Amino acid sequence: MSQHAPNPERTLGEQLQYIIGQLPEQHVTVGQIRDLVGREGLLILVALLTLVFMVPVSIPGVSTVFGAAILLVGVSRLFKRNLWLPSRVSDKKVPVDSLRAALQKGMVWVPRLEKISRPHRLNSLASGPVANAINDCALILAALLLMAPFGFIPFSNTLPGLALLFFAVGLIQRDGAAVLLGHLANLATMAYFGVLIGGGGVLIQQFLSSQGS
Repeated sequence: MSQHAPNPERTLGEQLQYIIGQLPEQHVTVGQIRDLVGREGLLILVALLTLVFMVPVSIPGVSTVFGAAILLVGVSRLFKRNLWLPSRVSDKKVPVDSLRAALQKGMVWVPRLEKISRPHRLNSLASGPVANAINDCALILAALLLMAPFGFIPFSNTLPGLALLFFAVGLIQRDGAAVLLGHLANLATMAYFGVLIGGGGVLIQQFLSSQGS
């Protein structure tokens, strides 16, 4: 599997389609996907891994592993280190048929975001030491939210996935407006999870009350 370096002459959508087309026939590991994207394309890797969560039904068992890989991308960016993936993450095998189908379905979001994204818009929100640190921390937060154990609940993966996609597009294009939408999607995810947790607590309390009566 050859390594693919980011090509600035291609749009994000074209680069993602190229990578999807280079996937092997049966199974692929997260480490192989990383190598296919190239070590200089960490934000492209984030966008690629996020696509599988932009559909109602994602591949079972990948939210933790893909989320961990995205989280480590955020950590590597925050501390300006090369990306390191533990073997438990890098060696995770994913069936290519399911992965390719999910990626292709998620790809419908990319042209939409590219149409509304504008390079260097509100640039101060997407570049500079302070903005970079804040945005990398927000990317890490979105990855943690993606890994939260709510995968069986509708939109629990889609909302943090949308945040990650906004961050990836915004940071690649230096589009502060897209980055801002990523922060808003993070807030929406936390509010949604708060409602889920609060509602679950109420149901448990009512159940315990009914059992005691």
